[in-house]
Amino acid sequence: AAPGGWLQVAAELAGETGTVVGVDRQRIDPIEGVETVRGDMTDEETRGEIVDRVREADIVVSDMAPDMTGEYELDHARSVHLARTAFETALELLAPGGDVVAKVFEGPDVDDLRADIDEEFEYVRSVHPEASRDASSELYLVGKGRLTAPVAEGDRIEVDVVEVGDEGDAIAKVDGYTIFVPGAEAGTTVEVRVTDVKPRFGFAELVE
Repeated sequence: AAPGGWLQVAAELAGETGTVVGVDRQRIDPIEGVETVRGDMTDEETRGEIVDRVREADIVVSDMAPDMTGEYELDHARSVHLARTAFETALELLAPGGDVVAKVFEGPDVDDLRADIDEEFEYVRSVHPEASRDASSELYLVGKGRLTAPVAEGDRIEVDVVEVGDEGDAIAKVDGYTIFVPGAEAGTTVEVRVTDVKPRFGFAELVE
């Protein structure tokens, strides 16, 4: 966001091999290693431009905040709307295992947003910035590990075991997604219950 503090940090972390794209309604002064777009992320046209330009991202960071009215409930609701916009954009852009960070003002609607993020990521945390911890109601919701697995914890499915790994766990594939199944044998078809889902692989146990 203007004047580009977050973007400067992102550019340093991305290095020469990474790409950083920043969006703001105001003009952003040129920053080395950063592509900028002047637009409003609540506007479908702007979001579409970002999705087309970025295609796939490792992290989406939102520092969006509403124009303050002084009415806390209204300001809170607007901040949640902006954070949800960032979250929904992240779902379109993030690669498996990617992360999202979104600023929001504390209030009653944060719990629902946090729960929605938690469903799509390995876990979610609430972080209060050190600089504003004592004087501000703002916090950042951090979703780690975008989940794109074709299975969910608790699913009972039938899988074909394709091989046994070096550690002795059998390996099955579901739409290209790897599931480790201890105790199964290569070349067999078994029924399993999914016990844990990670961004790029999961675990299951044999169903007796």
